[in-house]
Order: sequence, then C-alpha cells, then structure tokens
Amino acid sequence: AMAKSKFEYVRDFEADDTVLPNCWIVVRLDGRNFHRFSEQHEFKKPNDDRALQLMTKCAQTVMQELEDIAIAYGQSDEYSFVFKKKSRWFKRRASKFMTHVVSQFSSSYVFYWKDYFKDQQLLYPPGFDGRIVLYPSNQNLKDYLSWRQADCHINNLYNTVFWMLVQRSGLTPVQAQERLRGTLAGDKNEILFSEFNINYNNEPLMYRKGTVLIWQKINEVITKKIKLPKEEEEKEVEVTRTKTKVVPLHCDIIGDQFWEEYPEILAEDS
Repeated sequence: AMAKSKFEYVRDFEADDTVLPNCWIVVRLDGRNFHRFSEQHEFKKPNDDRALQLMTKCAQTVMQELEDIAIAYGQSDEYSFVFKKKSRWFKRRASKFMTHVVSQFSSSYVFYWKDYFKDQQLLYPPGFDGRIVLYPSNQNLKDYLSWRQADCHINNLYNTVFWMLVQRSGLTPVQAQERLRGTLAGDKNEILFSEFNINYNNEPLMYRKGTVLIWQKINEVITKKIKLPKEEEEKEVEVTRTKTKVVPLHCDIIGDQFWEEYPEILAEDS
C-alpha cells in the first residue's frame, strides 16, 4: 500500500482530460510571436531554408520520441502531429499529448539551432504554443491536413510576391500590401511572371507544399567486424539492416495519390 497523507485530497481538484476513444488526436504547435523572432534572427525572406529544416529536424525528433505519431505536417512556424486513432499513450490524456509534444519540440529547437544557423547566435529562447483537436473519421483527418497544405500555398504565394515587390521593386511593406490588396491567385502569379520572370510552379516544393513526415523502412549498410572460424584476425564485412525512420516528403497530400501510395498511415492496425 502506498503511503497516505491528509493532503492527498487536493488530487480531487485535477480535471479528467481523457480524450474520446477511436479518434485521431492532432496536436498542432505554432511559434509564439515568430514574426519578431524571425526579424531578430535575420531570417531570409520569403523563405529561410535553415529555419524550415530546423523545424523539420525538431518534428522528426518528436516523432522518434513519441512513436504513436502516424504522420506529421509542417509549414512556416507550425507543425501538426497526428497520433493514431487507437493510441493508449498516457491513457489518452490531452495534457500529456500536448505538453510532451511542445516541450520536446521547443528543447530540440534550441539544441539543434547551431547545426542549422552556424555562427548566428540564438538571442533568446523561442516559444511555442499548442492545441489539441480530435477528428473522428479518416476523411476528417485528410481534410484537416488538406486545409493546412492549402494554407501553406496561400501564404507562400502571397509572401513570395510581397517580398519580391519589397526587395526588387523597392516598395515599402505598406505599399506592397496596398498593391496586393484584393488580388487573386492568378493576379499574384501574373505579377511574379511579368515583373520578375518567376514561374511560381517552379518554386521549391518545400515552400509550396510544406513538409510531410512519415515512417518508412530504410535499408542501411553498416560495417561490422566479425571473427570467422579458423581465422585469428577479425574481418570487416558489410551488413544490410532494415530500420524504420522518419522521412520528410515534399508532395501534395490534398489529392488521393498520396493516400493510395501510403495506405498504412490510415490503417487501423498500423
């Protein structure tokens, strides 16, 4: 029997935050005040490869630590982590899902900063907030991820045109905003092509589509030292091992092709 004390009644104040069974659990985190953070740390505009790759590294670290994550999707300063429908991790307590994801991601951002920003000093700790949403059906989940990828496209197209107008046409940010007010996607594409000779469809997929993280089996060739019978010295031999790793993809997830190619993501027994 565990030791008891008269103070243990305070545990009754803890709220039950167990999430509904048989639902996809999505934890989405966002950078807190990252507009200021990116300016202070001189991120390249409209996209900084270092920052995007660092975000993906942190997300990979989260997935490797919390293996119940089936898929993740990231763009800009946000990442969504999808936990399996049948996950029993931490008895499906919402606070555990959210705090573990956000804390692991935040600490990884600081830890791996120097690997991507080299001589750029981290001036102050970054902050991330999180939210948790449940999606009962596969279609709900696919629509959620489609929404985030559509958001990536809309934001990146706007930012690409905006920063071209500022950096190459010499407009002030206010003037660039005015120029783009009320424009549609076709108008923005036309500005990029006619004024800057940029075909938006040729921009890197990472910028236009964001980053999808999935589990994949990868064959790795490693060198091992083994001692063969009747031989005194060890010999080096190459051995192929299959490992499951978190792999980044830059592709469309709105259409059916992705889900047909990776049916195991939504499989009940995955």
